[in-house]
Amino acid sequence: MADIKISEPKAPQHLGTGRRKTAVARVRLASGTGKIQINGRAFENYFPAETQRTIASQPLTITGTADKFDAQITVSGGGPNGQAGAVRHGIARALLTVDANLRPILKAEGYLTRDPRMRERKKYGQPGARKRFQYSKR
Repeated sequence: MADIKISEPKAPQHLGTGRRKTAVARVRLASGTGKIQINGRAFENYFPAETQRTIASQPLTITGTADKFDAQITVSGGGPNGQAGAVRHGIARALLTVDANLRPILKAEGYLTRDPRMRERKKYGQPGARKRFQYSKR
């Protein structure tokens, strides 16, 4: 008879989706030591700027759970700042599934609100969204 492998139950994972501008982050939190991995890369390598790392990890810092969870994050679209904001939103939503009592803290800081600001579209007959071509009287 073939050996049947019985897999051990995995630790529960808590999911959260964050969005900012055109960036979308899918966050998966599991109990651990505070290791964050984004798109298979280390947190420090993915966000080389200190400000982006600070923005992305704010929900973990403010709730005091930075060293209690490991985060596997997949982020796509947008630029570095939009992605950092999307990661922050996703982590905050995932923390809610961990403990609903964290809601007042996260809500007070505004981490649960999706930032609605988007790039304005370019209009026809203009070089950009607001800029006009130079007017020539003659």
